[in-house]
Amino acid sequence: MLPTIARDGDAIVMIDQRKLPGREVYVRCTTGPEVARAIRTMVIRGAPAIGVAAAMGLALGMRRSRATGTQKFAAEFHTLCELMAATRPTAVNLFWAIERMKRAFAAGAEAGESVDQIKDRLDAEAQAIHDEDVASCRAMGAFGAAVVPDVACILTHCNAGALATAGYGTALGVIRGAIEAGKQVTVLADETRPFLQGARLTAWELVRDGVDTTVITDNMAGALMRQGQIDLVVVGADRIAANGDTANKIGTYTVAVLARENGIPFYVAAPLSTIDRTMPDGSRIPIEERAAKEVSHLGGTRLTPEGARVRNPAFDVTPHDLIAGIITERGIFRAPYGESLRQAFEDRGPARQVDG
Repeated sequence: MLPTIARDGDAIVMIDQRKLPGREVYVRCTTGPEVARAIRTMVIRGAPAIGVAAAMGLALGMRRSRATGTQKFAAEFHTLCELMAATRPTAVNLFWAIERMKRAFAAGAEAGESVDQIKDRLDAEAQAIHDEDVASCRAMGAFGAAVVPDVACILTHCNAGALATAGYGTALGVIRGAIEAGKQVTVLADETRPFLQGARLTAWELVRDGVDTTVITDNMAGALMRQGQIDLVVVGADRIAANGDTANKIGTYTVAVLARENGIPFYVAAPLSTIDRTMPDGSRIPIEERAAKEVSHLGGTRLTPEGARVRNPAFDVTPHDLIAGIITERGIFRAPYGESLRQAFEDRGPARQVDG
């Protein structure tokens, strides 16, 4: 399993995803603001991964605090929370993790714990968020394997693998789970312009695992679907609204429309922390607009003429009616999603498949 992010004493170590696949470089962050900068600049990316990074960054930042009184300590903590929350607007896992750390802090303060005791509590909570993410990815991989044919070519868009999580992956977790179940799986990885997460990251992960992987440009998927070369689409998610509308990397909506046109099941794999029950539908999901240079340049080479304007929305929203099922650590949930996703949070019994 790829070491996406880990605590190493007084530092958080993460693989620099901007350098892959050319170089495997690890970044050491020794302060909370350094972790926030790593999230903002895409050293680490992927909704679950940045949630884990934010939690670990808050714990690290507060471990280094010199405050001796709880009042000053609390003020520093909330300032650092605001810094983390300002890094990326679309992925709800970021805000989920910050709120969970806030609850841990509040529980310690209400119990009358000392500054050192609250630091220990924050460390434990951040590590729990990390470990639970790995476990949830493995669980959704096992559930998702059930929807994969015994022999299948799976198309995925962007990177929803170990690099996008604390380990194992969401969409790639489904692929890994299917292979572990003995199924014969090949993968088509959309290159995913403009940041090339599919070409650089998904392909790197899967080739490293010995999975038969082919990179295609984003505009090839429809033709290959029509030729019968794709059996299934599995993607990750950055935020899922209460009705099942799903925000994921730009281009996902296009893939979903093509899949529907060609009768190919389109699945989303994501932990429950990606479901935003406060968001009634996808029209309310904030869409991050990134720097124009990501589109206009490749490395240091300009691709577009001077004077041409550039748009660079990082995400789009796939309507729920294009989604065959949402694969989570609690099971596979199907339409109507308003009902089945509600059950995902209310049902505390054994994980299972839910057909709403």
